[in-house]
Amino acid sequence: MIFRQLFEPISSSYTYLIGCESTGLAILIDPVLTTIERDLSEIRQHGLRLAFTADTHIHADHITGAFELRRLTGSLITSPIVDGLPCADLYLQESQPLQIGSLQLSSLHTPGHTSGHFSFVLDNRVFTGDALLIDGCGRTDFQDGSTEALYRSIHNKLFTLPDDYLVYPGHDYHQHSVSTISQEKLGNSRLGNGKSLEEFQQIMDNLNLPYPMMIEFAVPANRSCGAVTVPTQESEPMPSNESSLNKQG
Repeated sequence: MIFRQLFEPISSSYTYLIGCESTGLAILIDPVLTTIERDLSEIRQHGLRLAFTADTHIHADHITGAFELRRLTGSLITSPIVDGLPCADLYLQESQPLQIGSLQLSSLHTPGHTSGHFSFVLDNRVFTGDALLIDGCGRTDFQDGSTEALYRSIHNKLFTLPDDYLVYPGHDYHQHSVSTISQEKLGNSRLGNGKSLEEFQQIMDNLNLPYPMMIEFAVPANRSCGAVTVPTQESEPMPSNESSLNKQG
């Protein structure tokens, strides 16, 4: 398997490139519109053909690159079935793994950050999007978020995975790249060490995070799989991590 973790510093987002060495087919998880040239360069460098893109959820802090990548490469847009986006080519659901050559990507519905949030499992890796972050989790105060639903998603689905599974989040704001299920079960400051739902709710109710500055533009755009024209980073930079938005979710 070919695997690359790619970082976009403006929104502190991770994109994951996964490729099947035997067939050359690849998928990008959570591609960002402003970094698709980098992603396409990685795909070419490894001799891959992009077959699919998959977003874990409808993002509020950046525009997905799914639509533009489909235009450029012919890749299929996969999307969680719960969101029912008409721009998607294929809907992902828990009962139907996605085959990428010899690789099989399984989907887990993990609502809470958003109602349609999915996480993806491949071998011993779990791509948790904004549901479970390293020593944190996604916020639950917009897009039909639910603190109770997120708690149950993490405890009943993600924390039931084997302890040695590697956790690859959708964001990180502290230069961390990977964790494990065991590490998060024990040490996650919001959810770990046996915290009750009531304790978690109190933590989430007191985050006092600023409202996402891109949400009014990003959410409608991502409901169209990123089918918009946006300024480049150089011409109109997004807010820094310190002042915005999605810090710890």
